[in-house]
Amino acid sequence: MSIRFSKMHGAGNDYVVLDARGQEQDWPDLARKLADRHYGVGADGLLLVVPSNKADIRMRMFNPDGSEAEMCGNGIRCFTKYVVERGIVAKEGALKVETGNGVLDVTPIARDGKVTRARVSMGEPRFRAEDVPVAIPAGQKGFQLDPKLHSITTVPTGSLVAGYPITVDGRTFTITCASMGNPHAVAFFDGPVDSFPLETIGPKVERHPIFPRRVNFHVVNILGRDRLKARTWERGAGITLACGTGACAIQAVARLLGLTDDTVQLAMPGGVLTITWPGHGPVIMEGPVEEVFEGEWRG
Repeated sequence: MSIRFSKMHGAGNDYVVLDARGQEQDWPDLARKLADRHYGVGADGLLLVVPSNKADIRMRMFNPDGSEAEMCGNGIRCFTKYVVERGIVAKEGALKVETGNGVLDVTPIARDGKVTRARVSMGEPRFRAEDVPVAIPAGQKGFQLDPKLHSITTVPTGSLVAGYPITVDGRTFTITCASMGNPHAVAFFDGPVDSFPLETIGPKVERHPIFPRRVNFHVVNILGRDRLKARTWERGAGITLACGTGACAIQAVARLLGLTDDTVQLAMPGGVLTITWPGHGPVIMEGPVEEVFEGEWRG
């Protein structure tokens, strides 16, 4: 088996991208092999270009453990660069990309004929426990949001999981949950996120019993009303340098709680993403994208 691929990254979140149109493979198994950083190419995931009957093109994304993700924010920018520069989608302006989270509008931003950034309308955040999903134990309730903050969203306060305490390895902290088509749990800390033991706490939060589909876990510092800093443990991938859907969830949660203004610069270890959410409508994400190399996999 010989497969041509491209290695790309968006803010350090790296992917193997390949044209899967007309191909049939065991994609979960291939994702596990390609993503392996010692015996494969090494990546945070595998992105597939496949046809769509409802958009310009469709993106599928597989995690390093072989599980398929609903959506990938940094990945969709890489995907867009791939399909635009290779002429797979030939059109001006925004592309419509089908994902597991519906059809999203992506606007490539080019410099000297190369796509260097992309702006993505990531869809509306969802906060209801059943939409994330979060299974709060019987007899417990999510946080009742302050009415003056609740005015920015139509979510019933009783359906929110906000400021909810969980205990992991003897450490208790609060989380607020949101879905960007995939599940996220966000925790704000006063202490620096760089020193948070994400490598041990992250996998236990991911598989905590209240998350039936597991969860992406983010630890966040608030540096100002327009600046955040975060680290991420991604479901099925582990610690990553950035997470696009996670960045959107972080800003949506922070804005929901009245902690930030509409637009923030969110710094992650791999780079900075610009995230805008005024409290309604879709979250807008903009960030960089870079192609690292092309190659051929002979598995």
